[in-house]
Amino acid sequence: MNATHSLFCFGFGYTAAALARRLGAAPESWRVAASVRTAEKAAELRGQGIEAIVFDGTGPLAADALHGATHILTSIPPGDGDPVLAQARAAIEAARPRWIGYLSTTGVYGNRDGAWVDEGSALRPTSERARRRVAAELDWLRFGDGAELVVQVFRLAGIYGPGRSAFDQLRAGTARRIDKPGHVFSRIHVDDIAAVLASAMARPVAGEIYNVCDDEAAEPRAVIEHAADLLGMALPPLVGYADAALSPMAQSFWADSKHVRNDRIKRALGIALRYPTYREGLAAILAAES
Repeated sequence: MNATHSLFCFGFGYTAAALARRLGAAPESWRVAASVRTAEKAAELRGQGIEAIVFDGTGPLAADALHGATHILTSIPPGDGDPVLAQARAAIEAARPRWIGYLSTTGVYGNRDGAWVDEGSALRPTSERARRRVAAELDWLRFGDGAELVVQVFRLAGIYGPGRSAFDQLRAGTARRIDKPGHVFSRIHVDDIAAVLASAMARPVAGEIYNVCDDEAAEPRAVIEHAADLLGMALPPLVGYADAALSPMAQSFWADSKHVRNDRIKRALGIALRYPTYREGLAAILAAES
């Protein structure tokens, strides 16, 4: 059967793979293709029935590489500019997709000392990585406007799911219980991200921006404590934030504290989160393992 829709993913990581699985179970027929950085990874994906090409963002993408792509998802992080826009702009314009989704981060809002933000809040990134995301969001939205293509931006909270959760950290002995009272992060289960993306693909409104997070921002230690309780494991020692000796990358994550509103995905996309908090998400991961 010939596919009626075709998704091309620039980068095929955890989130793109979850979306591909969801589309594979959809009533309509989907073809999924992706770019990866190495020939080895391309061969691996082809073995899974996913078309793959090698694209590392340092050279131009062939003009016909996206032929037939009706939808495009890009999750490749920006460096000095967005590598997909730099090297694949002509191919995207030639393909004329119905929808382009750009995966960004709630880190673009910066630190709000626990206050609430929504999609209309000012962007105040506190790290260079987040500042690059702000620039990439704007570049993609401008590109969509100029090329008359539908571009939507998805600001993702901290992603977790099977194989990438507090359970894995606890089992590996890498979980840390850091005490910084009042400091909260938002999270989102990868399957709920896939649901948001699939719904947005069916509603291709140009220029839309969506926060993708669950209903409860929480202190990181609370998630570790709940996961340890579910596993019946001893808690890692409690360490004060000042004594945690965090890496520069970890420090950048801990610099920001905010509550992120997700009303827009519910109102505009009809989303009912399958995992509205980390508690439902962790319980489902554990149940699937048994």
